[in-house]
Amino acid sequence: MKEYIDASVFLGMHSTDEKTRVACKNYFVKSLNKRVGMSLEQVGKCDDVIWQLPREQQDAYYPFMDNLHTIMNIKTVAYDASDIQEATNNPKLQDLSITDRLTAGMAIAKGAELYSVNPKLVGGDYVRSPEAGKELSFPLELEKLYQQSLKVRICIQE
Repeated sequence: MKEYIDASVFLGMHSTDEKTRVACKNYFVKSLNKRVGMSLEQVGKCDDVIWQLPREQQDAYYPFMDNLHTIMNIKTVAYDASDIQEATNNPKLQDLSITDRLTAGMAIAKGAELYSVNPKLVGGDYVRSPEAGKELSFPLELEKLYQQSLKVRICIQE
């Protein structure tokens, strides 16, 4: 895989900030036919945010997320020894939290780009942010589910 994403990009599709929301959504619309990676920890961070919401919002969100994961090849992966070694030994990562170090370390160790809107990661030479632009649409049925899922809006802070 050449691209990895973190929770900020996935949750960013539901950001309260419209520019972030559209940029993150567009990343996924453009990437539907790609294979991208995401650490199991970052998947868990997404779930942790959504599980804190009222049941009604979860019920609006999960059909979209489930269908997106069915359509798009998002490979969820565990950290391996090279990811941990990169996170531990790379001097560019030492000022980050351990979670961010592991996330970045995984992408660097794999020779991939990490897509993120996490302000603590953006700006690193190994990180790209989704590009802003005119809002694109998912295929019709997925777009309907996405619009329904927008009952959930999240303030993305990291």
